Amino acid sequence: MTLATRFVDGLIGLLVRLLCHVDAEDLAKVPRHGPLILATNHVNNLEILVLRSRLRDRRVIGLAKSESWDKPILGWLLDRWEAIPIRRGETDVAALRRALSALKEGRILGVAPEGTRSGHGRLQRGRPGIVTLARKSGAPLLPLVFHGGETLRRNLRRLRRTPFHVRVGEPFVVRSVRAPLTSDIRQRIADEIMYRLAELLPPAYRGEYEGPPPDEEFLGPVPVA
Repeated sequence: MTLATRFVDGLIGLLVRLLCHVDAEDLAKVPRHGPLILATNHVNNLEILVLRSRLRDRRVIGLAKSESWDKPILGWLLDRWEAIPIRRGETDVAALRRALSALKEGRILGVAPEGTRSGHGRLQRGRPGIVTLARKSGAPLLPLVFHGGETLRRNLRRLRRTPFHVRVGEPFVVRSVRAPLTSDIRQRIADEIMYRLAELLPPAYRGEYEGPPPDEEFLGPVPVA
């Protein structure tokens, strides 16, 4: 890690402490070694800062829309964080290869299946790109959710710190599918992953995935080595 990155991370840690009261004891569940796909919801960019400041032992590599690099300062910051640019609305083979390479190196890859920020905190429909990463890499997935960050702007206006909560579930894998991996099946797997996220959130945040989840067909526990 470069001196510039250390300096920026220090500033981020200070900023998070000023803006938020962070409840993140669950982050102790994040494994200290091995490849991992961190499946998360995406409310706003505050969660990126919180993860960056709290997961100092294991850096998370994220996917970011390629347009973000059009802003020089943001692009410089994303490069420091080893973010992977991805072209939305198409199959970005280069981004997929970089993501798989990071997992092969034993890194943590953060993926938000919703594909975009919600702003309000309620879950949106998950997209199936995460299924491709899970199947091709064989890496376990760990569900991790955030809530509270959607009130940041309102709290700033009132000069209040924002209660920010992080919850982490149990790791799982995507089971092998004998049938052809059609777009319908890929979406059903993505929905099962999203229900894993919904179970960690208070009911008001479950959005598209409120109500009892259907019986799982495609997910299972991580095999014991």
